[in-house]
Amino acid sequence: MVPSIQECYQLMDAYRMLDNIRAHSVVVAKVARLIAQGLQQANIDISVETATAGALLHDIGKTASLQSGGDHSEIGREICLKNHLDEIAPIVAEHVRLKEYAENGDYSEKEIVFYADKRVNHDQIVSLNERLAYILDRYSRGQEQLSRAIKKNFFLCRQVQDKLFRMLPFSPECLSRMVAGCPPPREVSLD
Repeated sequence: MVPSIQECYQLMDAYRMLDNIRAHSVVVAKVARLIAQGLQQANIDISVETATAGALLHDIGKTASLQSGGDHSEIGREICLKNHLDEIAPIVAEHVRLKEYAENGDYSEKEIVFYADKRVNHDQIVSLNERLAYILDRYSRGQEQLSRAIKKNFFLCRQVQDKLFRMLPFSPECLSRMVAGCPPPREVSLD
């Protein structure tokens, strides 16, 4: 089941999503929705509703992980499955690291949310380089192996960016300006 926008917000409340994580998720959803709409207009088989819901819920496990120290992607996947959101669970599970990617393969909501999340630092749209610098500073903890893994993940994200924007009528640099004009995802304004 793909939850409505209202149901996504209800889940955020039910799982006590922190305000800063919620604000981040809303901006990620704006980016994801814009990309999904553009791909759909280019006749790519993408669900705007699934991409938007996946983006809104991508960090649903983050509050719990801050308390437990667990992997927020896995906790989020479990939350989705517990709530019968089978279509959203894989998107949440892979929003940090895509398990499978084919440059010339089908487009997916997973790729869209993976990319959109990498473009939003806190609640601001930033370049991939800016987000990478933040992630390295915050999470690599001076460990070279972890730093290499993060850089490799962002190299993949640049490949995803190239794939997505090959079919879009706007560039990655336009996202911030375009999203600024988008209202937050609400039940009544998905179009």
